[in-house]
Amino acid sequence: MNVIATDKAPAAIGPYSQGIIVNGMLFASGQIPVDPATGIIPEGIAAQAEQSCKNCGALLEAAGLDFTKVIKTTCFLANIADFAAFNEVYAKYFISKPARSCVAVKDIPKGCLCEIEILAKVD
Repeated sequence: MNVIATDKAPAAIGPYSQGIIVNGMLFASGQIPVDPATGIIPEGIAAQAEQSCKNCGALLEAAGLDFTKVIKTTCFLANIADFAAFNEVYAKYFISKPARSCVAVKDIPKGCLCEIEILAKVD
């Protein structure tokens, strides 16, 4: 196993890794919309989706990958009514259209509106 860690994405807030590479796959922990430079969570679903996507990009970069290598995402929304606004931002990053699950959940850490988890192929 190869642990992936970067200061360009939020640090783990518990006993887990930002990402692990095993058997040619990157398993990344869910990325909430915390700006790693400031610790600030932006307001609104569009800004939070943007930051979560940037954090996913930082993990991919740390693993030597990009968004085209993502094969599956799991997206969590605090409010399913935010689905369309979330999708608008998500579509700018995940242009290869990986498989995806998107569900509404009761709570997301730190009161965030969204979280994105990725699974990517390592060449």
